[in-house]
Amino acid sequence: MGIIRLKNMQFYGYHGVSESEKHLGGKFEVDVEMKTDFQKAFASDNLEATIDYEAVYKTVDNCVKNDNYYLIESLADSIAKQILVRFSVSEITVRVRKPHAPINGVLDTVEVEISRKKENDA
Repeated sequence: MGIIRLKNMQFYGYHGVSESEKHLGGKFEVDVEMKTDFQKAFASDNLEATIDYEAVYKTVDNCVKNDNYYLIESLADSIAKQILVRFSVSEITVRVRKPHAPINGVLDTVEVEISRKKENDA
């Protein structure tokens, strides 16, 4: 078993509660950590035997750009579900960050982290 990480993917999306977030949008950062079996990849050294990083990136891109959520928690869940369905991943952790979140205070970013297992692997 091994881990593949895509870190600090950056997208523009329309997620949030306020009207400005829904209409003007904002920047979102996403990390994905996927647990998978590397044995076939080790043996073949072939892209077909592992997870295509670009395809994962495009899946995250579609979730961020094509769906709209009030909560980044819901966005993270959508990303996790899509990846678990489309790729040979047994476990996934997704982090979604919202820099410049509209909070009355000073902070760098707001981040949520969720972890999921493929149901038949539970």
